[in-house]
Amino acid sequence: MRESRTYGSVRGALSNERPYRDRTACPSVSIGCSRLFVTELVAIKAPQPLATFLADGGYLPQHVLPLRRVLALPGQTVCRDHLTVTVDQIEMGAARDHDSRGYPMPIWQGCRVIADGEVFLMNWQSADSLDWRYFGVLPISAIIGKAVPL
Repeated sequence: MRESRTYGSVRGALSNERPYRDRTACPSVSIGCSRLFVTELVAIKAPQPLATFLADGGYLPQHVLPLRRVLALPGQTVCRDHLTVTVDQIEMGAARDHDSRGYPMPIWQGCRVIADGEVFLMNWQSADSLDWRYFGVLPISAIIGKAVPL
């Protein structure tokens, strides 16, 4: 398998300088309460049927919130060509055919412009991460908060 290389700052390479503001995420709070930037670490509640797939496959119990990095926001283009994942034509990593137990991984192919209300999450610094390189885009409403390391 070809090794994935990322040069320079991911945030600088992929991000336009403005954050994404989801105006539907917090209707009772002023606009801007849910500003997201590329590279931010977020906690998510996986939607169904993905949550069941993760639990039944022994990947993640349903009561555990996965943490993933924001890699693409509305207006950016995410592609998966075979195993290679790119954002705005910059190679960000590779998917795997099988997990560590030999089970086949979910596959999506093609390119998609991230729409309003969507986000693409991927821990590009971890080749073994079970993230949206396997599932495609995620509704931004699945993000329940930003995770801040202590």
